Amino acid sequence: MGAFLAEIERRAFKHAKFAVRDEDAALDIVQDSMMKLVEKYADKPAAELPMLFHRILQNTIHDYFRRTKVRSTWTTLISALGGKGREDDDDYDPLDTIAAESSSNATIDPAVQLQQRQVMHQIETALEKLPARQREAFLLRYWEELDVAETAAVMGCSEGSVKTHCSRAVHALAESLRVKGITL
Repeated sequence: MGAFLAEIERRAFKHAKFAVRDEDAALDIVQDSMMKLVEKYADKPAAELPMLFHRILQNTIHDYFRRTKVRSTWTTLISALGGKGREDDDDYDPLDTIAAESSSNATIDPAVQLQQRQVMHQIETALEKLPARQREAFLLRYWEELDVAETAAVMGCSEGSVKTHCSRAVHALAESLRVKGITL
């Protein structure tokens, strides 16, 4: 279980960060998801852990959005009652991303490393702009390497929907990157 969690931790964090656009909330979501997996499914075979974890992660992300919606509703109502006209700026900068770490790049030319980081930043920025369901399907299929059936189970939708979301995501990403001069 420990090896699985160590392996999935970084990708899960990126996945959650793309979804909620808040680093602290993403860390909490990943931690909560890992705790739920360990508490409820520690006895499951290792082959079942990736699908279980991704389903738990998606549910935790959805719970985060539900709580945020309720919290913002109450905050708006309470601030309206206060009458002070106070406005909070809770916008998160979607361009904030964590630096990709990789020990395999140790022998690569610094100019090449810089170019790779810039391309990765552009890809991450384009991913953040995708609609939530497209981003979720894309990340599960191509980043987490789940098959269509597993992705459908994690997302709670049909396999056809997964294929549609993935196709739209790929086309949107390709177009967004092409406009910026990046061809993969």
